[in-house]
Amino acid sequence: MSLNPVIFRIGSVSIYWYSLAYVLGIVFAHWYLYKLDNQKIFTKNFHNSLLTATIIGVILGGRLGYILIYDLSYHVSNPIEILKTWKGGMSFHGGAIGVFLAVIILCKRYNIPIFYTLDLISCGVPVGLFLGRIGNFINGELFGRTTTIPWGIIFPKSDNLPRHPSQLYEAFFEGLLLFTVMNLLFFLTRIRLYCGVLTSIAAMWYGIARFMVEFFREPDYQVGYLWLGLTMGQLLSVPMILLGTILLLSALNLKFTSIEKR
Repeated sequence: MSLNPVIFRIGSVSIYWYSLAYVLGIVFAHWYLYKLDNQKIFTKNFHNSLLTATIIGVILGGRLGYILIYDLSYHVSNPIEILKTWKGGMSFHGGAIGVFLAVIILCKRYNIPIFYTLDLISCGVPVGLFLGRIGNFINGELFGRTTTIPWGIIFPKSDNLPRHPSQLYEAFFEGLLLFTVMNLLFFLTRIRLYCGVLTSIAAMWYGIARFMVEFFREPDYQVGYLWLGLTMGQLLSVPMILLGTILLLSALNLKFTSIEKR
């Protein structure tokens, strides 16, 4: 399987599917956040500032996370490669931390409830995760382990052996399915009345889904298998599951009510 990662070229400038996935994911999340804010507590200035801050958080956090966690020695030796984000090499966990910090800073500055904001963001972000994994698939990167299943794919960057299209597994479980679950909970239940619950569910869901899909995904060659034969993606997902569980129990037991309920 070989897909062209470039949509089109204008002179020496190339537009990549992977880059477009990030743009569309961020634009959708920004628009959807506005639609879900039924209390209309987000001012125009806050909304615009949050867009800028989250873009910086996603790109800076995602790129630095990948470099520091997955391939520090290579990028120290080839610093110009740090800027080539269109080739891939973004860490979800790093990007999540970047967005989390951006939200905290902006919410404190504008006196907006942090978990109210994170809950709404959690409902739209899965679309970006879906698009990002589709971008990985088109790039032929982050492919799965070798397999004999009928839908195994031979990726150009691999070793001519059929492999799990793990990018598509992640696109479904971490993207489409998570988006569906989060929005069903938001629109059809009263969970949205408890600040932090949707955020915790999203963190737990992603952590569990990522942990399971990693059993089908080839580990990054420069990292390989780690403690107990787990991958870096699995080890990084464990804290997400634990923190999500703690937040969920805290939000439910302490009954952190949202502005809507007040």
